[in-house]
Amino acid sequence: MNDVAGGLVRLSGLVQGLYTRVSQRHDLTPVQAKLLCVLLEGPRGMAELAGYFSVEKAALTGLMDRAEKRGLARRTPVPGDRRALTVTLTEEGHRAATAFYTDVHAELEALVGSLTPEGRKHFEQAMGEIIERCGGGC
Repeated sequence: MNDVAGGLVRLSGLVQGLYTRVSQRHDLTPVQAKLLCVLLEGPRGMAELAGYFSVEKAALTGLMDRAEKRGLARRTPVPGDRRALTVTLTEEGHRAATAFYTDVHAELEALVGSLTPEGRKHFEQAMGEIIERCGGGC
């Protein structure tokens, strides 16, 4: 596999493996780690999170049940909408999310650390173009 598609598949595997290893070091599943990182950006509605994870709201409930049981996140009612819930990080969840994010960020930086400054610039530009063209959801 020496073509672009093959390289992207291998790179994806490297990144997913790295993400999984760092998640395990922090006693998180990769999905829990992703949830915490999303919530680091601020509170989200359950429907928004379901869309982010590409699952039905009912499937997200189990993930949230486990996160709440561990004291990482909480669901609170949205005033004026009895069916809507907002998800936020607890203090413990914020600490866990920050620690995980710092660790995974350092590992990902190390992954591209051997690139020359010019190579890194080209890599970042190409990634940015792909992500922008696909709207982040290809």
